[in-house]
Amino acid sequence: MNIPFVLEKAVSLYAEKEAVVSGEERFSYREFSERVNKLANLLRGMGIKKRSCVAILHQNSHEFLEAYFSAAQLGAILNPLNIRLSPQEIAFILKDSGAEVLIASRRFAGSVNSLGDLEVKTRQVICTGQGEDITPFRTLEYEEAIEEQALEPVSAAEISDDDIAHLYYTSGTTGKPKGVMLTHRNVCTHALATIAELRLNDTDRWIHVAPLFHLADAWATFAITWVGATHVTVPDFDPPLVLETMQNEKITLTNMIPTMLNMLVNNPGVNSYDFSSLRVILSGGAPIAPDLVKTIMRTFKCDYIQTYGMTETCPYLTLSILKENLGDLPPGEQFVYKAKTGRPMIGVLLKVVKENGEEVSHNDTEVGEIIVKGDIVTPGYWGKPKETADALKDGWLYTGDLAVVDSEGYVNIVDRKKDMIVTGGENVYSTEVENILYSHPGILEAAVIGVPDPKWGEAVKAVVVLRQGQEATEKEIIDFCKERIARYKAPKSVDFMSELPKTGSGKIYKRGLKERYVPDS
Repeated sequence: MNIPFVLEKAVSLYAEKEAVVSGEERFSYREFSERVNKLANLLRGMGIKKRSCVAILHQNSHEFLEAYFSAAQLGAILNPLNIRLSPQEIAFILKDSGAEVLIASRRFAGSVNSLGDLEVKTRQVICTGQGEDITPFRTLEYEEAIEEQALEPVSAAEISDDDIAHLYYTSGTTGKPKGVMLTHRNVCTHALATIAELRLNDTDRWIHVAPLFHLADAWATFAITWVGATHVTVPDFDPPLVLETMQNEKITLTNMIPTMLNMLVNNPGVNSYDFSSLRVILSGGAPIAPDLVKTIMRTFKCDYIQTYGMTETCPYLTLSILKENLGDLPPGEQFVYKAKTGRPMIGVLLKVVKENGEEVSHNDTEVGEIIVKGDIVTPGYWGKPKETADALKDGWLYTGDLAVVDSEGYVNIVDRKKDMIVTGGENVYSTEVENILYSHPGILEAAVIGVPDPKWGEAVKAVVVLRQGQEATEKEIIDFCKERIARYKAPKSVDFMSELPKTGSGKIYKRGLKERYVPDS
């Protein structure tokens, strides 16, 4: 099973059905497939072949969706780039991946032009949109160039299930970014699993809000296409635009980063929109506070599913979908499970293990590291055999995420292994403290980190953003936490900011935050 099969299947059943809505553009599956074929033919003419790498630096758009399928048709590797990276970081990735062609929006011409002085091997750029000219490279205009190409699909070399389809570079929070390799088998297995778990079908309409360079959203490219559903893209995370598009395009489901959902439900006028078409909202990419989950369900008046995963796993590993035996529980008890990290997804084997490798007790208390295996797990890191061996042991991927497991097999993450705070010999999990902070009526955003302390080794520090028009003091927030969790877990200090630093995908950037307080971290 490979990615070109996914689009071929959709066209065979849904040729004249609306496939993509992107700004003013609307394409049927037949039209979208023809554009994919044209781009594939263009790339082949530029020298792209099986195992070549094509990079893309672009906002969410139909061009991004087209690139995913066009590269796959050639057996090439697509390398999506985080649009918030510096030119130096982009240059590192282009050199490491060996990307021969870059598809770039002129919105990012400044970054692309800076690459001319950074000795990248990429020499061909396909430009989209309006804006500054891209000068250091041989350039082609996307629409003009594909218009001249053949409508027929490329007759490429046979694609194996284990051929590399995508190369996603990690955010580099622990050093130089690593290229996560995902195969056609990984991507297609994940797509089929999500189709089954989320009951996707041809009546669904998915809005791409989280960035397509990030797997919190990119996985839907393939699952939504496979069932003949409709893709709707928005170029930027602009809350009024997102809410208006959800209403006007009658969106049925989507997945967003918790920080995005937090901004949507706190957007003035959110209750004036019609969300009656929504059947489910998913959140993923970072932990989410139960109080925010309640607000999401109340605002959008639909079902909610929490997801957990990694770039290394395409990404989903767990979903907070209720097992059949939990469906008869009272709503309050059901919510406890819906707000958890979730139970393993179809096709995923998951354990939570102690340092000695033994599984933790399923008592919702004992903490261990999540390890997983299955056909959605990466074969490893691009050109990094040592890092691959460190992460993959005896067929199991060690995630670095700490969690507990309950008697029903539902996992709940308590922290990243590297973010756990040890204060006075006691372990404090930042997620637990953050969940308490998010229950404070005056707090909009919160992050908890450990900072050096001469007495306790590490001290718990909270950094918060207050809601507009709200006031709170450091002492008030500390006392609020002490009333709800053990005193040693409560923050010893609270700093106030107007906005927390974010990664390109919209997640709170904890390492960047910690570097402000612990420069050598």
